[in-house]
Amino acid sequence: MDKSDVTFERLHTFVRVAERGNLSAVARELGVGQSTVTRHLRELEDALGVPLLSRTTRRVTLTDEGRRYYANSVQILRLVELAGDEARSTRGAPAGTIRISCTAAFGVMHVSRMIFAFQDRYPDIEVDLGLTDEFVDLVRNGVDIALRLGPLTDSSMKLRALGRSRRLLVAAPDYLAARGAPVVPQDLSGLEGIRMSNVAGSDVLALRGPQGEHYSVPFGGRLRVDHGLAARAALVAGRGIAPTHHWLVDDLLATGRLIPILPDYSLPSVPLNMLIVPERAGIARVRLLVDFLAEQIGRIPGIARPGLAIPTTAPAAP
Repeated sequence: MDKSDVTFERLHTFVRVAERGNLSAVARELGVGQSTVTRHLRELEDALGVPLLSRTTRRVTLTDEGRRYYANSVQILRLVELAGDEARSTRGAPAGTIRISCTAAFGVMHVSRMIFAFQDRYPDIEVDLGLTDEFVDLVRNGVDIALRLGPLTDSSMKLRALGRSRRLLVAAPDYLAARGAPVVPQDLSGLEGIRMSNVAGSDVLALRGPQGEHYSVPFGGRLRVDHGLAARAALVAGRGIAPTHHWLVDDLLATGRLIPILPDYSLPSVPLNMLIVPERAGIARVRLLVDFLAEQIGRIPGIARPGLAIPTTAPAAP
């Protein structure tokens, strides 16, 4: 084997193909033609003298040799990147790219402006912000950090708990004036609900009363949406009532365009966590953004930091 043929470029291409399992996806990610990706893999296998990948018409998988080589390659590339960070730190200018995945509405309403401020502070750092409410495989998609609302199932990632997001029932004043404001949970059955189609169990509202009593109220309506900003728009348009995160409607509550419903009753809060790919957690620019986001997110209305109590009643109507 000619060791000079094992270049970092070919190593990086191999790692991303191993993680994504698709040559064309990696080509798009790297901004090169698929023939270039194929050539990098062929040249690397020729240099090593062993097959690393098994190719079919639909999928690329690792051979036994490829699995062992992949594990070592990830560590090599991480060490190279850490060495680069250390060298750049001598001139005090963190640089490079960070990829983030975030819940769509939360990203639009709050995280995007945090990224602007972060880049003002660190102008040499590039940020790739992906907004989606779908599950994202961080390693497979080359993501460094993910901000997620709700329960987590991926235990392989480094987790940083950011707090819990308070939820409340709201509606437009004109809608309630026309239909009547509910006084007890049972009154909700006579109102039009705006439901999230991508949230399991959105056809039932679980409420906790002022004395700790629990209510399970059927929740229906003619409109279902799969995006928080669409629910926000529907609420403002007077299309009905909805359970929503406080951070999604804080400005509308402050101006009176929306008002709380059943303020003495509370909805379950939702955990907000940051996931970090363990191999990326030690990179200086990633650490900087992790700490920056954790500090900024704690200031968002309706987000209670870990260990702090969440108010059990909604704010009074303006």
